Amino acid sequence: MNTEQSYFAHETAVIDDGCTIGAGTKIWHFSHVMSNCVLGEGCNIGQNVVISPEVVLGNNVKVQNNVSIYTGVICEDDVFLGPSMVFTNVINPRSAINRRGQYSRTTVKKGASIGANATIVCGNDLGEYCFIGAGSVVTKEVLPFALIVGNPGKQIGWMSIYGHRLEFDANGLATCPEGGEHYCLANGRVTLVNE
Repeated sequence: MNTEQSYFAHETAVIDDGCTIGAGTKIWHFSHVMSNCVLGEGCNIGQNVVISPEVVLGNNVKVQNNVSIYTGVICEDDVFLGPSMVFTNVINPRSAINRRGQYSRTTVKKGASIGANATIVCGNDLGEYCFIGAGSVVTKEVLPFALIVGNPGKQIGWMSIYGHRLEFDANGLATCPEGGEHYCLANGRVTLVNE
């Protein structure tokens, strides 16, 4: 049996029983990965991060310092969680009332980015490659490629896979200046035309 650890955990990190952690993942100072979490390959968990029981992170998820990821959250591959952002998991918390088992699910789809100090209110899924601006408070579902800012969060545009604001022409077409991929805006939704 090979007992060699395929991930890195700083000596001050705490990893509870029952976790699955993928190869190449790094867990930094004073972070706590609680029981039965699944962290994919190549993740980077910054300092002072709390990952509550049964959270699932895909491959290549980047979690910056001081982030709280609560039970009920699933992050797909290539998600970016900015410094001090937070998820909630109960819609109506009260100190004197135990609501364990009533956690709402929140799914953050592939490639989404959440800026520093943003708050994601539980039960609101975030679409592929959406971009949540720093300090935003997300109170409803976010469409793929949407750019959200403010409190409450409002959509002000669309972002490319590479994180550039998309400018659509009269035909509803846009091209990412970095990646060169093409997008179509139709019926209030953006789709990738080619990869």
